[in-house]
Parts: sequence; C-alpha cells; structure tokens
Amino acid sequence: MRLPAALALCVLLAACGSKRVSFSGQLKYGATAEANYEAGVDELKHDNFAEAVKFFEYVRTKYPFSKYAPLSELRLADLKFDQERYTEAADAYQQFVTMHPTHEEVDYAEFRVGVSYLRDAPGNFVLFPPAYEKDQRQVEKAARALRDFVQAKPESKHAAEGKKLLAEAEGRLASHEWYVGEYYFKRGHWAGAAGRYEALVSKYPGSRHEVEALMKLARSYLEIDEKHRARTALQKLIVKHPQDPRRPEAEKLLASIR
Repeated sequence: MRLPAALALCVLLAACGSKRVSFSGQLKYGATAEANYEAGVDELKHDNFAEAVKFFEYVRTKYPFSKYAPLSELRLADLKFDQERYTEAADAYQQFVTMHPTHEEVDYAEFRVGVSYLRDAPGNFVLFPPAYEKDQRQVEKAARALRDFVQAKPESKHAAEGKKLLAEAEGRLASHEWYVGEYYFKRGHWAGAAGRYEALVSKYPGSRHEVEALMKLARSYLEIDEKHRARTALQKLIVKHPQDPRRPEAEKLLASIR
C-alpha cells in the first residue's frame, strides 16, 4: 500500500535532516564536551546550521572551561562564514583572536578575518560596474588584516594562501587607484590625478599599472610645475623597469625637463 502523502513527506524530511533530532523535534545531546563538539562539527559539515549552533552553544555554556569551548566559538564563526554572513564572521573571528591570543588555532582565526572581509567586498557581475569602481572599504580591511597576518605568522600553514589573497586584495585596490587617477587625468585635474597615481605606486609597488602610472604621474606633475617630482617618477620608472618598452619615452621626457 502507498503511504499517505503527508506521512511520505515527513519521512522524506526526516531523512534529509539531522540524525540527532528525535521524532519529537528534540536534539539529542551527548554526555561529554567532546561528543557535543564533534556532533556540532558533523552537523556543520552537512550544512545543518540550526543544529550545529545548538551543539556549539551547548558546549560553550555547559563546559565553559573545557578545551572545546573556544573551539566551539571558532566553529560558530565558521558557521557564519559558511552562511555567507561575512561581516558577522569577521567580527566573530576577531573576537576569538582577542579572547584567545595564545590558542593553537589563533592563526587560522586571524587568516579568516581577512578572508571574510575579502568575501564581503563587491565582486564583478555581468551588467554591473566592475569591482574596482565600487566601494573598496571591505577590500581595504581585508588587505590590512591579511598583511598583519602574513607579517605576524609567516610560519603558519595558512601563510601561503594569505599571501595569495593579500596580492589579490592589493591588486584590486591598485586598480581602484588607477581608475580614479584616470578619471582625473582625462579631465585635466592634474593634482587629483597625481595624488592617485602617487598612492598607487607607493602603496602597491609592482602592480600591473605601475609603469603607466609612473609615466602619467610625471606628466601630471609637469602640468602643475612640480618638476622635481616629475623627475623622481621618471627616474623610478627607468631604474625599476629597465626592460620596459616605455623606458625610451621616459628617458626622452626626463631629458626634456629643464
């Protein structure tokens, strides 16, 4: 015989949900801090967020002095991250760092602060302005957090990924400075353009915009009669990028400055 539709639906939902929830809807807690922590980790792995939160909160309140209490705090931050609540995740990871500065997983928390901010930053989407045209505050926070992390924890197993993401964040910030510098340059706002190109080459050395930024920085300074600064920009281009095809143009412009 067929099961009634309602009963079949209940069976299906039960199969898709947590195995630690009774038919009455009650969560089955374990007898130890470790058991409940591991249960929370398993629920998190299966995206059963509501159940995972309950297990981790249970460990924090029931076993506050066990080693699993701070681990539960960290997993709650992971949960926020997995739910794409990146600002909340960054705050939770930072709170962990503040409250547990000597914990064995503090480097992971520091790393994830930066990752959370970077994930929270505007991205590139079809039919929308590119990311470098948008608000960069979250990218700036990400770069700051990741820079602090790789400098303070160079031996961390997360350091290589941290450096990679830091380069990504700084590349995005450099592109933003380039975008704004170009806006001013094309409209003849030379002081504004110079300020942006100067920020680009000083804050983000080695970016893909560096050579062209140095050229336009020099031209912007010449427009406002800052010849010494123009020479400095051209000299930096020539010394730092001797093989660049724009070097002859830079040398010619440098020789013309009197």
